[in-house]
Amino acid sequence: MTIGGWTAFVAALLLLNASLTFYNVWPTPMIRWQGHVSVELAVCAGLFAFITRTRTVPRGLLRALAAGWTLLVLGRYADVTAPALYGREVNLFWDVRHLSAVSAMLVYSASSPLVLAGVTGAVAGLVTLYAGARWALGRVAAAAAAPRIRRGMAVGSALLIALYAAQQLRATEWAAPRFAPAVSLAYAHQGRILLRQITTRHTPTIASRTSTESDLSRVRGADVYLVFVESYGAVTFDRRDFAAQLAPARAGFEADIRATGRQVVSAFVDSPTFGGSSWLAHVSLMTGVEARDEDTNAVLMAQKRDTLVTTFARHGYRTIALMPGLQSEWPEGAFYNFDRIYGENHFAYRGPDFGWWTIPDQYALARLNPLEKAPDARGRPPRFVFFPTTSTHAPFGPTAPYQPDWTRVLTANPYDEPDVLRAWDLTPDYLDLAPGYVRAVTYAYASIGGYLRNQADRDLVMVMIGDHQPAAAVSGEGATWEVPVHVIASRPELLDVLRGHGFQDGLAPRRPRLGKMHELLPTLLQAFGNRSGTAQARNTVP
Repeated sequence: MTIGGWTAFVAALLLLNASLTFYNVWPTPMIRWQGHVSVELAVCAGLFAFITRTRTVPRGLLRALAAGWTLLVLGRYADVTAPALYGREVNLFWDVRHLSAVSAMLVYSASSPLVLAGVTGAVAGLVTLYAGARWALGRVAAAAAAPRIRRGMAVGSALLIALYAAQQLRATEWAAPRFAPAVSLAYAHQGRILLRQITTRHTPTIASRTSTESDLSRVRGADVYLVFVESYGAVTFDRRDFAAQLAPARAGFEADIRATGRQVVSAFVDSPTFGGSSWLAHVSLMTGVEARDEDTNAVLMAQKRDTLVTTFARHGYRTIALMPGLQSEWPEGAFYNFDRIYGENHFAYRGPDFGWWTIPDQYALARLNPLEKAPDARGRPPRFVFFPTTSTHAPFGPTAPYQPDWTRVLTANPYDEPDVLRAWDLTPDYLDLAPGYVRAVTYAYASIGGYLRNQADRDLVMVMIGDHQPAAAVSGEGATWEVPVHVIASRPELLDVLRGHGFQDGLAPRRPRLGKMHELLPTLLQAFGNRSGTAQARNTVP
């Protein structure tokens, strides 16, 4: 073999090996190679050595292997990058169904040149991956035609496969060479998940020993709000830079609370989800059943079950879902049985758009009374309001400016033009989402605090809770799944019960956490009023 042939052969081996053994540069989409070895490359080299004993490697096989290698590279990238950016491993069965919606949101939030560059880069990347794999596999296959190289490939691949197997079986303590996790096994893992989900999708029921009973005596006559603040995680307290930047906004929020004669107590709880899938947090808290995956959620939704919503409905409350981010039909609404669900098309928002989520949270809160056509508490039943916010949703911008004049919020000109232009200029930086996240949480504090001031004369109890931590690119490597929960009220007896369960005065929660999010339901019901017991919650399959 010529020097050029040897150079191409070695380069091809290095390229193929590195393409399946790279690791993530946390917390970015970037990658790096750490000198590990791919067992898939050893298997491929052994295959070529076997085939070339009697013939050349067929071109059709090389094309098929190149396509398969491209899939392996993509799988490796997803396997090492998803935990850094998202906070958990990929689950194809759960995640693929949401891919189109997430992609649409990111495309809408990004500038047109960035979208075009992203699409062009993705197509070019796939073509480059395939072409690179096809070239490298071709060079290795051609080199295997030489008897000495073929014998070396056969012996080398056999030794590497044996070492890999021994290390996996812990049959040897010899740790060299270091193998990267096999990508083919990651795909096999996803296949097992898929098979398990398909074969267990018709679980008949999920029993729960959490009763939703409470006489609501400690909130009688008050409007009760359950506000899920999107991506509001413990990282806002745990990261020193976040805590410092948010300190003025928190001080302002606490001043808003106290100026209205209310108090706040706080704690941490564990969310059932991380970085997304907010609905799992919603259903966990409102049913008292932990839903950490889509299948548990689907089974719950198939049952006729008492929830926090039905508890308030039984006691004469008008139950409302205020959902400015609801852009289509919501079949799950039938499970909760709200009296009224307000989606995006009910809000009649005429102001400027700020990213994918058209309606700012401040506008949604300001619009509630006009939607209900009842400006005060006279002549109407008390309300239970479920409000999942949108303005703190990834990619965290652009964020609407806060408008101190709440009478202007509902007009066609809610903001001054310079404020709108400044907000639009702060488009998301997908390589550094932290500044946008801080701005979004600051806006959440201002909007909710302003609403409390705007409703100073109303008897109002608010449970404000994060649905999950932001994606790992923001929350950090190895972040907990904890989220803050604040209860704001002017009812001392209710707050005293919560203090007895571990809540602390003020907006800063302390550890240890209270428990998991679904375990918070009985604590809240006990604070809201006397409970009739802890009997199993009623649920049946229709």
